[in-house]
Amino acid sequence: MSDHLRKLIEHLEWADAAALGALRASGASDARALTIYSHVLGAEAVWLARLAGRPSNVAVWPVLTLEQAAALAARNAAELNALVSSLGPDDLDREIDYRTTDGRAFRSTTEDILLHVALHGSYHRGQIALLIRGGGGEPASTDYIAFARGAPAARTVPPTPIA
Repeated sequence: MSDHLRKLIEHLEWADAAALGALRASGASDARALTIYSHVLGAEAVWLARLAGRPSNVAVWPVLTLEQAAALAARNAAELNALVSSLGPDDLDREIDYRTTDGRAFRSTTEDILLHVALHGSYHRGQIALLIRGGGGEPASTDYIAFARGAPAARTVPPTPIA
């Protein structure tokens, strides 16, 4: 398995946990932030099920409490870690047949699916951070570089809107 892909999956687990911590600290004051976080976890679970060749028992947009989200994040992390640990170099090119939630059939490689899962979460964690900050909370720094160096990214004050 590619070291780069392994790092992205490790970042995903770290960033999911950081986002959950920020949601807890903010009291999830903006329900949309929890909805999006739940979607990140639901999508991870759906893709993991597709990779395993089984139906998912989690919706792409599940309705979760913070505690249910924490449990699903832990489950996803454990399953991702087990999957990544079991993959050999040839497994990344293995094609997976699956259907989208609207029933369309597709085929993608294991590597492309894992890359999508990592990038999809990054996209939505940015939205979560925006919503937490908009609600007066402090979002988590989930940038990859913060994970890689073990220290948060530089903090800046958001710009003042032009009047």
